[in-house]
Amino acid sequence: MLSALKKVPFSVQVIASLVLGVALGLVARSTGAAWLSTTLATVGNTFVQLLKLAVIPLVFTAIVVSIANLRDIQGGPRAVARLGGKTLLWFAVTSLAAVLIGIATGLITNPGSGVTLPIDQNYKPKSTGGWLDFLKGIIPTNPVAAFANGEVLQIVFLAIVAGIAAYRVGEKAEPFLRFNRSLLEIVQKALWWVIRLAPLGTLGLIGKATAQYGFELLRPLATFAGAVYIGCALVLFVVYPLVLRVFGRVSPLKFFANAWPAIQLAFVSRSSVGTLPLTQKMTTDNLGVPREYASFAVPFGATTKMDGCAAVYPAIAAIFVAQVFGQPLGIWDYVLIAFVSVVGSAATAGLTGAIVMLTLTLSTVGLPLAGVGLILAIDPILDMMRTATNVAGQMVVPVVVARSEGILDDKAFEAPRRDVFADGEQGSVQPAAA
Repeated sequence: MLSALKKVPFSVQVIASLVLGVALGLVARSTGAAWLSTTLATVGNTFVQLLKLAVIPLVFTAIVVSIANLRDIQGGPRAVARLGGKTLLWFAVTSLAAVLIGIATGLITNPGSGVTLPIDQNYKPKSTGGWLDFLKGIIPTNPVAAFANGEVLQIVFLAIVAGIAAYRVGEKAEPFLRFNRSLLEIVQKALWWVIRLAPLGTLGLIGKATAQYGFELLRPLATFAGAVYIGCALVLFVVYPLVLRVFGRVSPLKFFANAWPAIQLAFVSRSSVGTLPLTQKMTTDNLGVPREYASFAVPFGATTKMDGCAAVYPAIAAIFVAQVFGQPLGIWDYVLIAFVSVVGSAATAGLTGAIVMLTLTLSTVGLPLAGVGLILAIDPILDMMRTATNVAGQMVVPVVVARSEGILDDKAFEAPRRDVFADGEQGSVQPAAA
């Protein structure tokens, strides 16, 4: 039985689990079977918790190692600076395109028009974002506390500083880097085992969402939810293919065929960081991006490149909240939304949910944070599409930059697609020569 299951492609397993999860969720909701709802919730929550368990060591070690590995790129510091600059530029360009799509989608659909929901004016999100909070939250007062409290943004800052320092120190930093490489390999191996449970996690997460929300809750927010999915779909299937075709000079269809397992897992897990090992594997093995460069671009993107969560979603949500509260937005407000989306992506830090980024956007344009409470209930449903968009963008940029540098492996990109678990091993964030 187990051997027969292994022969079924990973994508088919996930899709089958998604369909079964929806069916079980509907059964639990229609029959009131509390035990079934509880079981589905437990399975889904356990899967997400296992992914989160690896987030802190994975983020720190992946970023430290990825920055240090830039030493292995041919061409020296100038080539490193050029690759880093192009990566950041494309992150910003695609984020700007995504937020413009989000604003346009929001203005066309008018997601808050006619919505009548009870509004708790005293509602305050557990996590809020203001520019002062965001800037103060980057630098930890206590590094140990940052790790103990799971402050991912602060951990990203510490990892960047440590990685750059190790890069500059050179040979004397090798013991520190060897430790981080070893720890990264261990964390990735353990996380790869969790990823193999994705079909089971899919069943639990989708079943839990269906049993908890059904379709009744979606009705008053249907336009808003549809706008978010449409906006993300336009970025995913229009903007990215155009960028890939025009600047990457590759087939968008082939890109999606090669990258789909990571996009699919992102949709289910709702975590860019949790998907990182699979994203890395798809980027190097299936898309032909050199491991030396991908080991920098992919981990960095997994914590800062959030076109779905930090661009499309906050733009549409801001328009939704403004319409519900009767506070029209002006041209300057839309400029601020675009600015926040391009420079504030790191606030989401690759974790499930985008509440901090949303509150940062709302507070910047002077909208009431009580609006967050209106859409919080369906946030998990929206987060699936947002995270899938995030992860796709995290693979698009390395392909385009690698093509511009003439280092994209066309043979690997065009090679027949293999099942993600065909070799039974995870991708590595470090180069093979390290």
